[in-house]
Amino acid sequence: MQFVPYLNFDGNAAEAMAFYAELFGGRILYQSTFGEMPPDAGMPPLPEAAKSRLMHVHLQVGAQSIMASDAMPEMPGQADEACGGGYRKPQGLWVAIQVENTAEGQRVFDGLARGGQVTMPFQATFWSAGFGMVTDRFGTPWMVNIPSAA
Repeated sequence: MQFVPYLNFDGNAAEAMAFYAELFGGRILYQSTFGEMPPDAGMPPLPEAAKSRLMHVHLQVGAQSIMASDAMPEMPGQADEACGGGYRKPQGLWVAIQVENTAEGQRVFDGLARGGQVTMPFQATFWSAGFGMVTDRFGTPWMVNIPSAA
């Protein structure tokens, strides 16, 4: 079993995932927009503003994955976010990253912090040689941690 974070963005999933691919040393395995979806008789018409948004993107980093999509734009009469209620900021979660050493932790943390909001600077703690919390410029909350055994 493997848990795979699935991130949601407000029209900038392609930019965010390209950034993560570079920062984490991964590669995009699949990327498709809502406009590239095949037509389906049961689906409502796709708003023009949604066609360039990513329907799905899969980033592979070693044996790990991160997947994502853009939220559909808000559409009148659609209150459910799955049906076009618009983007909602992540709440009640952090994407946690375990890194091998302090130098790698600082590099990853600094990359995520560029243009973002630091909640806790990357530093030694009583449980780790390095730990920090940051919400990146795309709105994704991250925790960067060196395992205590490292």
